[in-house]
Amino acid sequence: MRIILPLLLGAAVLASPAIAQDAPAKNNRVVKDTHTVNDGGARRGANSFTQNQAREHIAKSGFANVSVLAKDAHGVWRGKATKDGRTVDVALDFKGNVTTGK
Repeated sequence: MRIILPLLLGAAVLASPAIAQDAPAKNNRVVKDTHTVNDGGARRGANSFTQNQAREHIAKSGFANVSVLAKDAHGVWRGKATKDGRTVDVALDFKGNVTTGK
């Protein structure tokens, strides 16, 4: 009996952090589903998107005819696309933000 109580207490202490964890918040996602920013300010950072993934993400953000994209020295995918009948400069940063303008 003397051994069982400390073992149960130890198991409860070790299990408490797992019980306290919540599901991750939706705003903690690194790659956003669709987010377009019109500030011309793509964020610098190591970008793990492939060119095809970048093109698909930009298209899901409402752009069509996404041109060949090129990753710049700051890790931002840049190219041209059309939206609402106009050709615009687009950029995709490492967080998944699609920006327009330069």
